[in-house]
Amino acid sequence: MLRRVSALPWLLVVVLVACATSSPAPKTGGAQSTSSSQGGPAPDPADPTTQPPPAPAPPVSSGPSAGQRVASAINGAMIGAMVGSLGGPIGAAAGAGAMLVYAAITGDVPLGGGGGGHRGVGGGGGYPSGNESDRERDIDQQIQDETQRQASLESDIQQELKRQEDLMKQIDQTDAARQAAAQSGGTPGTPGTPGTPGKPGQPAKPGQPAQPAQAAAPAPDKADAADLAKQADPRVAALAPKDRDLPLSIFDEQRVTIPKGTWGNDRKLDVIKRSLDADRDGKPEEIRYYDAASGALIRKEEDRNYDGVIDAWSSYDHGVLVQRTLAGANGKPDTWETYKNGRLASREVDRDGDGVKDAFYRYEGDSLVEERYDSNDDGKIDLVIHYKDRHRVSSEEDRDHDGRMDTWTTFGLANGKEVVTRIELDKKGRGKPDTFETYVQDNGKTVLAKREEDVNGDGVIDVTSTYQDGKLVRREVNDPSLVPL
Repeated sequence: MLRRVSALPWLLVVVLVACATSSPAPKTGGAQSTSSSQGGPAPDPADPTTQPPPAPAPPVSSGPSAGQRVASAINGAMIGAMVGSLGGPIGAAAGAGAMLVYAAITGDVPLGGGGGGHRGVGGGGGYPSGNESDRERDIDQQIQDETQRQASLESDIQQELKRQEDLMKQIDQTDAARQAAAQSGGTPGTPGTPGTPGKPGQPAKPGQPAQPAQAAAPAPDKADAADLAKQADPRVAALAPKDRDLPLSIFDEQRVTIPKGTWGNDRKLDVIKRSLDADRDGKPEEIRYYDAASGALIRKEEDRNYDGVIDAWSSYDHGVLVQRTLAGANGKPDTWETYKNGRLASREVDRDGDGVKDAFYRYEGDSLVEERYDSNDDGKIDLVIHYKDRHRVSSEEDRDHDGRMDTWTTFGLANGKEVVTRIELDKKGRGKPDTFETYVQDNGKTVLAKREEDVNGDGVIDVTSTYQDGKLVRREVNDPSLVPL
């Protein structure tokens, strides 16, 4: 940020002291005494020789006194501040300073009327012509000049702020796509109602990653829009974020030594530290560390939301991104990513901000292949989802949170849409399925078609139930000892 220190108090002291010490004393003229004042004979009006000498001319003022200058300076500063306040705090300070100097030198208070300042010969406020309009015109011109100067100063400040803002936009230009590709969430599919997308920007939920928040800037053309949409698909392994090509001249540079263990390093590191503080608030928006010997980038720290707090940490191997950690709104790390061959390889997330990782994503090549979740933060995975060709193919779930999977779901495709085709359940808690349900599509809906049950747990189906339009139409019992059910 711009730093400003007002010089008005010191300027006031200097001017007042100068006025008090350098102002000449006004001439008094001193009329002489007549003989009558000494008790002599009264002069004869008819005798010119007895007439007293003519009275001296009225004194001509050589300028305002020190007291007048002080009073004018104070009043001028107040008026200047009020006029300059139209331009903000900077304008108020500049106006006060300009009017203080003017009033202290001339003894006049601009805009102060007839009684505010020193009057010279002719009663014209120091103007020999005595023309009040000339004085006011001159003051108006001074005010206009000062206003223009203030406007110019404000314009310079606005241009600097805009330059900083443009630089920030340049730095943030690719963040939307990068963050979009990293978002995930949704709810797991249930019989007849496979998982549905979450709302934009919402936290990740099991089964169907949330749609990413909208990008900060629109894509310039359809090709770019399609590429952005692909990158935003959470089932596509995101490309490693690219470092912005910024000129080194905008960075502050210093050579530092990183102690062993600071970043998990097994030895101390001699690095070149380059910091970017675009808004000059003393809090860098980006810090890059380069190996002093090879010049390769080894680490980067970023303040992604420009709140003065670092919230992203990236590690590099010979200049190639291999790991990245991101902090959430509370400033604590909540996302851990690894990269391989230029793409996201794994992602671990603390979705509820309690400091415990509870969502895990694994990618192979350019596609998501597995999701794992700990929905109740007990440290045990209770939902696993498997993908092939970016479609769900199966899932395993521990619905009663006893540490054992008890529900297995198989997914298929119908008209390009994921649908449930089979669910296996462990209803008896034996650690293996004992109920098998088959689902089909009926007019676009997923409905139960058949249920098979191993009632006694011997691995043989004992009861088979057939359904039509979701309703039971036939039941077959293979073990007579189970009748009636």
